[in-house]
Amino acid sequence: MTPGGIHYATYFDRYYLSRGLALYRSLVRHSPPFVLWILCLDDETQRTLARLRLEHVELIPLADLEQEDRGLAAAKGTRRAVEYYWTCGPAFLLYLLGQHLRIDTITYLDADLFFFGDPRPIYAELADGSVGVFEKRRPPVADPRLRAHFASFGSYNVGLVAFRRTADGLACLRWWRERCLEWCFDRIEPGRYGDQKYLDEWPARFGGVRALRHAGGGVAPWNLARHRFRRAGGRVWVDRDPLIFYHFVHFRTVTAWLYDTGLWRYRRHLPWTVRRHVYVPYARGLRAAGRMIRTAGGRVHPVDNLRDGRSRAASLARMLRQRSFLVVTDSFVL
Repeated sequence: MTPGGIHYATYFDRYYLSRGLALYRSLVRHSPPFVLWILCLDDETQRTLARLRLEHVELIPLADLEQEDRGLAAAKGTRRAVEYYWTCGPAFLLYLLGQHLRIDTITYLDADLFFFGDPRPIYAELADGSVGVFEKRRPPVADPRLRAHFASFGSYNVGLVAFRRTADGLACLRWWRERCLEWCFDRIEPGRYGDQKYLDEWPARFGGVRALRHAGGGVAPWNLARHRFRRAGGRVWVDRDPLIFYHFVHFRTVTAWLYDTGLWRYRRHLPWTVRRHVYVPYARGLRAAGRMIRTAGGRVHPVDNLRDGRSRAASLARMLRQRSFLVVTDSFVL
């Protein structure tokens, strides 16, 4: 950790603004002193966050990054919005390290992460390492074709990645930026998928790359079945470790009270402990974030990608059949 606090970095646009604010509020509750650097991907996000005047937050307009990194700006017209956002990730981290020499370690966070505990055990495990990253920890799969399919997306997840200002850390980050500028698309090609498959090459290419083992970090829908969850002492435990953060990928707001957890994509039911003490707090965190946005004169843009190539009715039916839905009101939870 950087002396004086942890430096986090994330990016999001208006469609993920409520998620980014939920992430921020979870850090306020659980993190030691920190600075959250936010790359604002559109003007609406910049305006709303500026009006909120959040403590511990520094806002960076996308235009500032593009002006500094001409290679990034040149790639903008070659890919879709989400692909360009992925491309921005390593460039943004390098920009921060170049502009702010006081930052010793920068930790990238996906905007749909949510913290439930103190992240210091992650940095204790990183120790003197240069790069920290979590493996996906998927459960064993017997079908070789399914194993190959999962492997196409990479063994590591971009959700949380930490870089220290060392020769190896900077070399790894520069290499990642260059690869993403060359190719960063939402499709599978040999050895490539978005910004994520590149991470598989880091341990062989660079020294000091640590695959972080804390079971309470890197928890996500794809590895729920690999862990045992329980609640004790006022917190959730993952195997023998306390839950630090959860990655709410595919979580969608359907109505003001109905949520799709996305677990149907993984053919998994939602364990009661995880439902009640992980997903419900996140749903309420999103609702609180929505209230913040509206008080600042902004608009909440729900992200509803239920279909995924299917009809809406079919997607809703699958969500209900596999019990991956969540109902949360002020007085009722299901």
